Amino acid sequence: MKDRSAVLRHLEAVLFIADEPVPTADLAVLFELPAHRIGDLLRSLQASLEEEGRGIVLRSVAGGWRLATSPESAPYLERFVGEQRHGRLSQAALETLAIVAYRQPISRGQLAEIRGVSSDGVLRTLVSRGVVEEVGRDQGPGQAILYGTSQVFLEQMGLNALSELPSLADFMPSSKEVERMESGLGPGL
Repeated sequence: MKDRSAVLRHLEAVLFIADEPVPTADLAVLFELPAHRIGDLLRSLQASLEEEGRGIVLRSVAGGWRLATSPESAPYLERFVGEQRHGRLSQAALETLAIVAYRQPISRGQLAEIRGVSSDGVLRTLVSRGVVEEVGRDQGPGQAILYGTSQVFLEQMGLNALSELPSLADFMPSSKEVERMESGLGPGL
């Protein structure tokens, strides 16, 4: 007979990574134990999680077993999920973010000049996601708002400081490559 506590620990780990309910029969095959023994262990795990008042619970749903969040945690989970900014950034947002990261502090006008298009909407998105923020005002006429990256940007990029950004030179083609590209352009191009 396998060590009960080890099987419980491994059952919990398997259920943690499962993206859909796992049938008892599948778990029995995985652990090479009779289905009734796995069922007993699952019910034991379920009771243990509930007795301890944990933030997760084990449910028997849709023909299988699945870990889920405790219903009592719902208000905190809703607030947490609501505060998170999910979704990928568009190509325009990534370009704008890169320009801000390497050229900060930078104004909207300077961004538009570099990109060749208005970046107002994209910049609003980056500010709303917390990766770009207002960092000051230009001293010139109109005192344009200047933008820079935020602490959230550093955290999400896994950086301690902007000095850890890779050098732009690493992404530039060599002079020979530029020559070769230019020579490939025919008349009128």
